[in-house]
Amino acid sequence: MAHGGNVIDELTTDHREVEEFFSRIEALPPGDPQRKELADQATIELVRHSIAEEMHLYPMVRRCLANGDRVADKELEDHAAAEHIMKQLESCQADEPAFDRLMSFLMSEIRNHIQDEERNLFPQLRQAASAEELDELGDKIRRAKKTAPTRPHPATPSTPPVNEILAPGTGLVDRARDALSGRGKTH
Repeated sequence: MAHGGNVIDELTTDHREVEEFFSRIEALPPGDPQRKELADQATIELVRHSIAEEMHLYPMVRRCLANGDRVADKELEDHAAAEHIMKQLESCQADEPAFDRLMSFLMSEIRNHIQDEERNLFPQLRQAASAEELDELGDKIRRAKKTAPTRPHPATPSTPPVNEILAPGTGLVDRARDALSGRGKTH
C-alpha cells in the first residue's frame, strides 16, 4: 500500500497492511508453513510500527492530549503485551500447537489495539494537533520505520530518549539477521 500523508493516514495504512497479513494467515490451513512466513512478515511490520509510535507518536500524545499520559501509558502496555507474544511466536513453527494459540492471541490483541487507536486516539489527536504537526509527525514516523528493529525486543526501553538511541543500531542488526536468514521475504 502507498504510504504518505499525515501520521494518522500513515498509521492507518500500517493497520490495513497488518490486517491483510492476519487475513492471509487465517485463510491457510493449520500447520501450513506459509503461516509462519506471513507471521514473520506481520511481526516485522508490527515491530517497526510500534517503535515509530513509541519514538514519536506517544510523546506527542503526552504533550497534546489532556489525558495524554494515561493514553500513552495504556498504548505502551498494549505494545509490551504484543511484543512478548511476538517473541514467543518467533521460535514457533507453523505446525507446533503453540503457534496457533499464540497467533490467535496476537491477532486479538492487535485488532483490539487498532480499533482503540482508530476510534479513540486518532480522533482526539486530530482535534488537538494542527494539520502541520500531523504532517510533520507522519514524516518522522516514516523515517523511524526505515531504521527501526524488525524483531521483538521486550527488554528494550520503549520511551525516549533511550529508545531513540538504541532503535537504529538494533534495527541494523535485525535487518542483517533477516537478510542472512531470508526472514520476511516472500517466495
